[in-house]
Amino acid sequence: MGKLILVSLILSNIFLTTIVKADWNILNAKWRNGVGDGLKKYCESWRINVEVNNIRGFEVVPQECVQHIQKYMTSSQYKADSERALEEVKLYINSCCSLEGDGKDAWIFDVDETLLSTIPYYQKHGFGGQKRNASSLESWMKNSKGPALKHTLEIFHEIKDKGLKIFLISSRREALRSYTVDNLIEVGYHGWTGLTLRGLEDEFMEVQKYKSKVRQRLVNEGYRIWGIVGDQWSSLQGHPSAGRAFKLPNSIYYLA
Repeated sequence: MGKLILVSLILSNIFLTTIVKADWNILNAKWRNGVGDGLKKYCESWRINVEVNNIRGFEVVPQECVQHIQKYMTSSQYKADSERALEEVKLYINSCCSLEGDGKDAWIFDVDETLLSTIPYYQKHGFGGQKRNASSLESWMKNSKGPALKHTLEIFHEIKDKGLKIFLISSRREALRSYTVDNLIEVGYHGWTGLTLRGLEDEFMEVQKYKSKVRQRLVNEGYRIWGIVGDQWSSLQGHPSAGRAFKLPNSIYYLA
């Protein structure tokens, strides 16, 4: 009898464990043990899958993950991840390119979350937990107070000093040109060859198509695009492509 009871208890334990594993969900209040750790893992997994372009087209950060994303994007880990990506840029630029010296070797940078940070804006507007309000964001941009991303500022000047022509391609509207130029110069960027912003004919075009169109224009003008640095996959993908594309972390918003 004792052995039978013991076997029954073991089987019951296996059965319950199986149910817990099958039904467990980070938001399921039934299974509270380890939910805090589970939520952290879920949100970090969500962030990583945004970065590797598995999660696309999201309008807002999941509400349960806003705090996690905010913590990451304002952390030393975000800085270290960005610096590591740009170390790869340095390695590439020092070994990849046989520059012709004819003024046609080019490099492309995005602007927001690449050269300039809009994190001060998002700290006051839900940190990705609210839908992007274009008019509100543009009002903030008109203050020309976006801080430089220091790690990108350094590589910007290093690439420029090697003789490459630097082109900035942004999804900002043309109406923001003077504010954008003032902001870039104020925080230390200067000497770029071109700054392209979205005109009326581009305003409703998908970001990837718009930026591909600009790159095609550069290629048609004879430029060799050795690399692109940006925070959105839509800034890096499409044709014509660059020699290399380098993605900086940004899990606050997604631009298609």
